[in-house]
Amino acid sequence: PQIDTSQFKQQPFYFKLACILFSLIALVYIVIIGKNILSPLIFSVLFSILLLPMANFFERRARLPRSGASMLSVLIFLASIALIMYIIGSQVSGLAKDWPQFEAQLGKSIGTIQQWISDTFHINASKQLTYVHTATGKIMDSGTAVIGTTLLSLSSVLLFFVFTFIYTFFFLLYRKLIMKFLESVLLEENKKMVHDIIEQIQYIIRKYIIGLLIEMAIVAAVVFVAFWAMGIKYALLLAMITGLINIIPYIGIFIALIISMLVTFATATVITKVLLVFITLVVTHLIDSNILLPVIVGSKVKINALITVLGVIIGEMIWGISGMFLSIPIIAILKIIFDRVEGFQS
Repeated sequence: PQIDTSQFKQQPFYFKLACILFSLIALVYIVIIGKNILSPLIFSVLFSILLLPMANFFERRARLPRSGASMLSVLIFLASIALIMYIIGSQVSGLAKDWPQFEAQLGKSIGTIQQWISDTFHINASKQLTYVHTATGKIMDSGTAVIGTTLLSLSSVLLFFVFTFIYTFFFLLYRKLIMKFLESVLLEENKKMVHDIIEQIQYIIRKYIIGLLIEMAIVAAVVFVAFWAMGIKYALLLAMITGLINIIPYIGIFIALIISMLVTFATATVITKVLLVFITLVVTHLIDSNILLPVIVGSKVKINALITVLGVIIGEMIWGISGMFLSIPIIAILKIIFDRVEGFQS
């Protein structure tokens, strides 16, 4: 039986608006409360869509059982991520050796800033040091809480990854059972439409993720070559960080810019290299956003730029960093549903 919406349509505009706003507030509240469950589940859905062709290959061509094909696909994906993290970790451990040089550079810069503050605002160095010592004391007093929060965050991240890959394995293992369940709870006239929506979501999301990985690799390679040619220390580390963070639309490149400038400032003796890093990443961002993104990724998911930025900001407000990564795929899925369901079409 179909739901009769005629009475709702006859209600005044302000009543319908109040119902919509209440539904949105309730939905956002549920999403925020269920972050620890929903976030790894959505990541698992995306990963399982990406790994589905690999699992099908192992199952059909290598004649592996579905459980073995699913587990092997997840393990290969895990090994790829572990390799990237190992390379980044080895570079970071080398960067830690340059900490004394960073302290020296920082002390020299602080002295210059202190002199500028003294000349501009007429605050002598002793008062400035008093302010610094007071702030440092407050930070040290809360050091135990900061360490505890950090350890808690690390354990939460570890559990997040563990549950994400467990869910990914089960999604791959029970993919046909999940499809049958969705078909069984739907009306007969809606089954074909829902099946088409699921197929379209799988195609778009898979192409989007692959395009994003290609874009990430190109950006990292271009930045590495440019930094290596300029003699920037830790060019590989900065290039990999830039490529990874570049996944976050419009915001990631600026985070990478700050990190790269700070690392270059700590390891270089001339300010010109910091300026070269700034110019390189700005030019890379312009090329990426105007050429690479529309050609490689934009052709897969056509979303308005304003909606993209708003989605990233709202995702960060609701789910933090994971929300920033998930915002674009979720918007793409909603767009597919809205384009297919008659009541949502514009």
